[in-house]
Amino acid sequence: MPPHYSGVMRSLTQLAEEASSTPLSDTDIDWLHLLLSDWQVLADLAAADLVLWLPTEDGRFIAVAHCRPATSSTVHLDDIIGLYLPAAREAELRRAMSTGRVVRPAAARWAGTYSMTEICVPVFHAGRVVAVMTRESNLSAPRPSIGFEGWTVAAADVLCEMITRGEYPYDSTPTVTAHGVPRVLDGVILLNDEGVVRQATPNAVSCLRRLGIRHSVIGRILAEDITDVVADEAMIEETLAVVVMGRASWRVEIAAHASTVTMRALPLHEGRTRLGAIILTRDVSEVRRREQELMTKDATIREIHHRVKNNLQTVSALLRLQARRSGSEEVKGALAEAERRVQSIATVHEALSQNVDEEVDFDEVARSVLRMSGAVASTDHSVEVVTTGSFGTLGADQAQALATVLNELVANSVEHGLAGRDGMVRIDAHRDDHALEVQVVDNGVGFVPGTPMSGLGTQIVHQMVRGELNGAIDWAPGEAGGTVVTLRMHIE
Repeated sequence: MPPHYSGVMRSLTQLAEEASSTPLSDTDIDWLHLLLSDWQVLADLAAADLVLWLPTEDGRFIAVAHCRPATSSTVHLDDIIGLYLPAAREAELRRAMSTGRVVRPAAARWAGTYSMTEICVPVFHAGRVVAVMTRESNLSAPRPSIGFEGWTVAAADVLCEMITRGEYPYDSTPTVTAHGVPRVLDGVILLNDEGVVRQATPNAVSCLRRLGIRHSVIGRILAEDITDVVADEAMIEETLAVVVMGRASWRVEIAAHASTVTMRALPLHEGRTRLGAIILTRDVSEVRRREQELMTKDATIREIHHRVKNNLQTVSALLRLQARRSGSEEVKGALAEAERRVQSIATVHEALSQNVDEEVDFDEVARSVLRMSGAVASTDHSVEVVTTGSFGTLGADQAQALATVLNELVANSVEHGLAGRDGMVRIDAHRDDHALEVQVVDNGVGFVPGTPMSGLGTQIVHQMVRGELNGAIDWAPGEAGGTVVTLRMHIE
């Protein structure tokens, strides 16, 4: 297969815009994307490679998408997207496009060291054929022993015929984001038009046994057996009956006997005539158990943070009560500082109790802590605390340490730099990937460089910055007076 003129990897949309002989509309492109999003199921049922081809302006065909089967060996070991179809194979694809019918080969052909067959399926949408899909099977490769006896290939044939009529892929399939979407290898059940089971792979039989269906389901109505095992369950999804009867391309989770099985229906029909359905099954009991464990752990962690916050607020209230009963101004001041420090830590735990991650949006925490620091430290004069920039998201440990540091720096600016006067404290945060620089600037009286800074608040700041934050901090006089404190830290 000769290469395309460009080696640059391009998307389906780009290839369609550059190569297609007939311009495709946005809805055509969306239809092709919808086909690609679900064609792994078709490749596994057919045990064949699927290749999507678009006609080019020079009368050739270019490969724009490729899917390998999980139930058989692939035909193409190398990537073929962006390559032209050999000229010897173009006639069958043109016939499929012109007739709008599936074109089957008269005989197998040799491809190197193995024989293969190629079925050409025209992709129909909005009244015309917009592309051709080839189903290429490696006849020399044995299929895995998973219970296939040819009936899955017949089901793939029906889906291919539906593609030629624009009936597949399904446009009503809901988007699923949960883990455990069923695949062909996980289990397949074939239903007739009345919902009676005709075939089932061993993995599908195992899934049914997990639900408590231990008898053979061949020749029985699947919906009735499923109803019997879930009759005593408290939670039953409304879509259950539609899925197990194969009426619509929906998914449902069935829980019974401490097991959970996901089922997805692929209706098979010809126009308005129902031919039956393929039911994909998957045992997701272990997946759901782990998810439940994680949810329980998350809830426990949030509850712990909530209780810690409540306990810290109780300690804060006791400190405030003790300060009111004290007759010493020095004791009152010390207790007020202790209360402020406890409240800053409680603010972080309150934020942690609101999410499932051990991370917080520190911008919200900073606003709360700084507002409290300025209000508590300022008593007889007006101080405005302003924040600029963004701190971003921080882990629990760093958030708690940084909240304490900012609390001390703002309180120090208010109590000492702006003592007895109105003023402003500005906090500038600059986040760059994993580095954070914070400046705390006040327009107070400033300080004399070289003077010892041995207060308790300063000691707390130094210990937190060098320890928990693994950063550096320095004090400098402001150009127009006041003090500039610069903190640099690495974000974990």
